[in-house]
Amino acid sequence: MVVIYFSGTGNSRYVAELFCNEYDEGAKAFSIEDDDITQVVKNEEMLVFAYPVQYSTVPKILRDFIIENNELWESKKVFVIATMGLFSGDGAGILGRLLLQYGPTQPRTYFVQYGAEVIGGLHLKMPDSIGDEKVLKRPLEKNRELVKKAEQKISRSVQLLKSGKPTQEGIGVLYRMAGFFGQRLYFGHKTKNYSNKLRVDEDKCIGCGKCEKLCPMNNIKIVDKKVVQNNQCTMCYRCINNCSKQAMTLLGKKVVEQSVIEKYL
Repeated sequence: MVVIYFSGTGNSRYVAELFCNEYDEGAKAFSIEDDDITQVVKNEEMLVFAYPVQYSTVPKILRDFIIENNELWESKKVFVIATMGLFSGDGAGILGRLLLQYGPTQPRTYFVQYGAEVIGGLHLKMPDSIGDEKVLKRPLEKNRELVKKAEQKISRSVQLLKSGKPTQEGIGVLYRMAGFFGQRLYFGHKTKNYSNKLRVDEDKCIGCGKCEKLCPMNNIKIVDKKVVQNNQCTMCYRCINNCSKQAMTLLGKKVVEQSVIEKYL
């Protein structure tokens, strides 16, 4: 088994690695940003995906990764882990459906099914990572409790998976309706394209380059100690939550709390 994750502030990376350790000490977790990820996937029969939901849907960087590598998913057994600040409805199911859908290959008139078999899903409530909004902000101890509960839930889920009874959170029609009417109907358009809304306060920014190194999209470049963007933000919040001067915002107007998983362990 291999766990594949995309993580912004570390929540999904943490649960991916923990799931690995609980399932099998020989199992490994890989980021979609790893150079050899496609080679690793080719030789595995079972895959576990872990990712943070955005408006009850899949971050665009992960969606593009799935589509661009559509030939890898055929005949794979897939279990999906979705991390979230509060609620997602079908957070695990929406990635599962993407792995099942039809995608174009060459020539354009021919279509091939991705062909994965989605065997289950798991939803994990984690500390909110949207650092520039007050919604879902909790005291430090409450966030630590969330992580502890997630750890316990992972342990139970792994045991059920091993016994052939994988959890089905986010999978099915009722979950899908909850995700659609709960968020996607109103906010789903926000993740269809990469965002151009990332803002930098030049009075605070010192041009240290940390955000450039952290960005998974190569969206940020430091030129003459100033941030230059390509308007290709996948809203992972790495830069915002790690900026030492709190100079960056995306959805809100100022940084409320910087959240990274290490803060809650």
